[in-house]
Amino acid sequence: MLLARIDEVFPLVCPRCGGEMRIIAFITDACAVREILSHLGEPTSPPPIAPARGPPLWEMADAEQGEFDPQAQPAPDYEFDQRIAW
Repeated sequence: MLLARIDEVFPLVCPRCGGEMRIIAFITDACAVREILSHLGEPTSPPPIAPARGPPLWEMADAEQGEFDPQAQPAPDYEFDQRIAW
């Protein structure tokens, strides 16, 4: 259900016929995973991690004036429904 919430599709439903799919194996051997990815033409190493950056300058300016409150967030302009509506 979490994958369905993120991708907006059910991962165990066949996209072609709509039939139910089932998990038959989990591949945990790193060598086998690397071979499968290279066969599919996918990268076998993770992407490089970007270095951390500092906060935006406008946040630092507010902090110097004493107005910066990290817990304060503006109220949303709309109501957000998080239920799955399939």
